[in-house]
This record gives sequence, structure tokens and C-alpha cells, in this order.
Amino acid sequence: MSPPDGLHPGDPLPPLAGHSSRGRLERLLRAGEFVVTAELSPPDSADPEEVHARARVFDGFVDAINATDGSGAHCHMSSVAVCALLARRGYAMVMQVSCRDRNRIAIQGDLLGGAALGVANVLCLTGDGVQVGDHPMAKPVFDLDSISLLATARTLRDERRFQSGRAISVPPQIFIGAADNPFAPPLAHRVDRLEKKIAAGAQFVQTQWCFDVPRLEAYMREVRARELHRRCHVLVGVGPLVSARAGQWIRDNVPGVHIPDAVLERLARSTRPRLEGRRMCMETVQRVRDIEGVAGVHMMAYRQEEAVAEIIDASAVLGGRVPWYPEREDVASDARRWAS
Repeated sequence: MSPPDGLHPGDPLPPLAGHSSRGRLERLLRAGEFVVTAELSPPDSADPEEVHARARVFDGFVDAINATDGSGAHCHMSSVAVCALLARRGYAMVMQVSCRDRNRIAIQGDLLGGAALGVANVLCLTGDGVQVGDHPMAKPVFDLDSISLLATARTLRDERRFQSGRAISVPPQIFIGAADNPFAPPLAHRVDRLEKKIAAGAQFVQTQWCFDVPRLEAYMREVRARELHRRCHVLVGVGPLVSARAGQWIRDNVPGVHIPDAVLERLARSTRPRLEGRRMCMETVQRVRDIEGVAGVHMMAYRQEEAVAEIIDASAVLGGRVPWYPEREDVASDARRWAS
């Protein structure tokens, strides 16, 4: 469906009662749609067309796009700039904010600035340490952590003030998110951590890569037992592996990623491991879709972004719903649904 009458790509949607933002992501989640988000790696460039080209591979299959903020402690175009460029085109953006590189003064300014530029969603992250990136000599900040950042974002929005107590004339209308990891030990405390983030202000979470569905199911049983899925929308991280060797490297070198031996063995047996990795990801998406309390998936396909559309299409989890995107405003209205 095209945007409502009188609106153009990038314009905020009309406000809805009980919503904290005017974004499509919050509308879809509150309407009970199974949503798909994806991660866009910002370019090592100042050319806006490189940003537009990277976003176009998701057209028609993704409800919102995350712009990473110095992921892995590597420098790229800033998340707020990528979000601003794509929000103008009508994409629903999730601005990632890392505590590693900025203090609370700069972070609060970015939250206001991003909202002014049309960004409706914010993902609050502590951030990777500088020692893992390509600028190990950089000075880390960590003035806030993810939980205090969540509380700060909520204070800006709901209490209309900075941390200093100074008033904000127009607060940011933002849907606030956090990262979560159901797969890393100590497993017994993972839901406790989620509950703290929800109490601090998280309205949605995007998890670390899921390669172990039974472990996710155990986590979600506890989430449901505490009824946290009624207070926060859980988007499960998924992504394709290109080979057993790549999977082994990720398991050994990326903190918090759990990949069972069976996954690596299946890839090792395959004569076409890249295709097999995509097939396994599609199967995971379908299995995750059937877990009560899961609200969607977050696709992380680093250097395989072109595979996202293929995987989501093959999984059929959108159920015929076609996410809106700028290049296809002329598609017949019955090919789309907006949450309203």
C-alpha cells in the first residue's frame, strides 16, 4: 500500500494512541505482524549513493534496516548519517548507538538529532572494545552502558529532559531497542538481563545470531513464564554461514556467538557450503517463526546482504505481506499492508 494520502517518502506517519514513535516498525510489531529487520554495514566512503545501493538489496523483504555504529570497533560512515540518508527515501531505520565512542553529552545530542532527521527507532548498545577493531590505539569512553543508555533515551522521550535535568522543548519520538544474547553463558541469567533492559526502557530486542534453536526455545519458555514477551518484542538474530571454516572462525573469535558442532559438520559435508548455509538459515527462520513470543527475525548477513531477499522469500514467513519501500510506490495496493 502506498503511504497515506498527502504523505511522501520520509514523512512521519500520523501518531497513534499508545505508540511512542511514528515509525512503521512499531506499528507492525504492535499489530502482531511477524517482522523482518536487517543489518546494513555503512560504507567506507562519503558517497551517499553507496548507502542507497546497499539499502536497495533489501527492497520488498525487510521492514526496517539497522545502520551499525562502528561495529566490531571498525570505523565506517556514522549510523546517524546513514539513517538520515535512508529515512529521507522512506526507509524505516534503526539507528544504533554505541557507548564506546561518545560520552552522555554527545549521545543525547545524537538521539535528538536522529529524531529530528526522521529516525524513529534506536538500538542501545554498550559496544565492542577498541582492542578488537582496526583502531586499538583509540581511547574508549564507555561513559554509559547499554542499560543506562536505555534509561537515558527513555528520559529524553518520556520526561522531556536531559540527564542534567534541563528541559527539552520537543522530545524525540522514538521506539527504543536493545541487544540480547540468549546463547552465551551463564544461560541461567540471560532472561534476568533481558528483564533489566526492559525495566530500563527496552521496547524491542534484537538477539545475537541463533544457530541453536533448542537453546532459544528454552530461553523463550522462561521469557513467556515471566510474561516479558508482552512487554517487549523479541526479534531473533539469524544469518547464513558461508562455510564450515568461516563458522569455526566465528565461533572461536567472535565473543558471544554459539555455533553447535552439528551446524559445522553439516556445512563440512556439503559440496556447496554457501548454498547450504543459506538453506540452513531459511530453515532457522521458519523454526523461529513458530516459537510463541518471537515477534520477528533480524537478518545479519555480513558480505552476503544480497542473500537476505532470497532467504526471506524462500522461508515464506512474511505470509504474502510485502514491506513498503521507496522504489515500488506504484505497485498495486493489494500487494502491501500497512499496520494501522
